[in-house]
Amino acid sequence: MKSPSELRIHVPPDAVTTGFVYSAGNDRAGATLMLAHGAGAGQQSAFITGFARAIAALGVDVVTFNFLYTEQRRRLPDRAPLLEGCYRAAIATVREHVDSARRALFIGGKSMGGRIATQVAAADHHDDDQIAGLVLLGYPLHPPGRPEQRRDAHLPAVKRPMLFVQGERDTFGTPVELAPVLATLAPQPTLHVVAGGDHSLKLSRRDAAAQAAVYDGVQRTIVEWITTYNSQGSAVSVET
Repeated sequence: MKSPSELRIHVPPDAVTTGFVYSAGNDRAGATLMLAHGAGAGQQSAFITGFARAIAALGVDVVTFNFLYTEQRRRLPDRAPLLEGCYRAAIATVREHVDSARRALFIGGKSMGGRIATQVAAADHHDDDQIAGLVLLGYPLHPPGRPEQRRDAHLPAVKRPMLFVQGERDTFGTPVELAPVLATLAPQPTLHVVAGGDHSLKLSRRDAAAQAAVYDGVQRTIVEWITTYNSQGSAVSVET
């Protein structure tokens, strides 16, 4: 697979960050997926690059980008308004430069990146033509050990199809904790549970082949969900 192409993203008022476009293989789904990174690692982490390459190989264009604090090599994430502003700037740039994003743009990301995507979608619910759906890898429902500090109040305002991929052992919110929240949302989200997976969808045992199979299954689930949604115009439940 060829190397991703670089994308310069201008973030108002005067900042710039970097994105990468992973072009899809031959069996194109006619859609783009934006994958934002989590709080602790940028777009060049093994998790993000591995998922971006694999999903692109399966037929969906993928775009990654750095939030400004990561691009500027700062350790602590910016406050939510700055993170959301960066995500909005990335969406605008991607829609301008990636053809498939103008046909169907899915946004999301890992942990914090996914949460910020949901906040952008919830605040911009009037702009339904820009965001087709969301893909969330390890949604951080609450900080570890603090289940009372929930991060779900905005989710009913998203009002778009959502695919939640959640590890069975996720300390930021297990599928058992997440399921009742999703049951109240419309349209009904899809919950894909990774058996034995943690917040990064990793298994507890060190088994490279088993881990690769888990990631491959998740990546195929994402592409199937996006492709079926695109072809039918409605969300589907792939696996729970």
